[in-house]
Amino acid sequence: MKPNFFDVHTHVHFEAFTQDAEAVMERALSAGVWSIQVGTQRDTSRAATSFAEKYTEGVYATVGLHPCHTERSYHDKKELPPAYRSGRDEYHGEIFDEAQYRELAKHPKVVAIGECGLDYYRLSLDTREKQIAAFRSQIELANELKKPLMLHIRPRKGSEDAYTDAYEILKQEAKVKGNVHFFVGSLETAQRFWDFGFTTSFTGVITFARDYDEVIRVAPLDMIMSETDAPYVAPHSHRGGRNEPLYVSEVVRRIADIKNLDIESTKETLVKNALRVFSIVA
Repeated sequence: MKPNFFDVHTHVHFEAFTQDAEAVMERALSAGVWSIQVGTQRDTSRAATSFAEKYTEGVYATVGLHPCHTERSYHDKKELPPAYRSGRDEYHGEIFDEAQYRELAKHPKVVAIGECGLDYYRLSLDTREKQIAAFRSQIELANELKKPLMLHIRPRKGSEDAYTDAYEILKQEAKVKGNVHFFVGSLETAQRFWDFGFTTSFTGVITFARDYDEVIRVAPLDMIMSETDAPYVAPHSHRGGRNEPLYVSEVVRRIADIKNLDIESTKETLVKNALRVFSIVA
């Protein structure tokens, strides 16, 4: 069955879905929503792969180290179980183990490396070198395995600094392309990534905020994608509640509205984009 919608970045393998992950995924698949479960560190990467393995089609995974987990991290209770918030040192600053992630990435359901990149919003800039080192290692692994990158880039408020640094590193080192997830930058920054061959994806934020309307309006339709980043940032109709892949349809409808396109052609193109970028056969 070909997908009706594609949620290219979600986390149904996170702690937030411990009680009902299978039911959540059944709702999505029944509606024709395919998804990519995104790893954020070693354990969530293993969990993403194991979760995707349960399904014959429509559920895929990435493996990678989120920049916030390269240092003594903020551990969101929706992401990691209580043991990770216990203060144990092994959970406070992961060093990217290329061999370990290479082995995980060999799984046929793993379609990208990441989420990886740079995050200057939550962490202080003195973590920059650790973030950059982990980012470079993951680019190297993606190059080796010829898998695209799932990028997490978040600048300081009022700045484009993390986007600028990440772009320069990618220009120097990346032999593969990929997607800039949860894009929050300017039109100028988006254009640089599109010109370099990287897509950008948008979340339910666009259903209740107008900040990214211009970027979406100008964007070539074949260079953008839809995501939920579930369990976070539920769209307008579910705002304040837990997000899930099923709700990606609201993101797609909003993209169609902003671009003044009909929903059917928008759905079709965004699905094609996801299949193309992540080399998925439907």
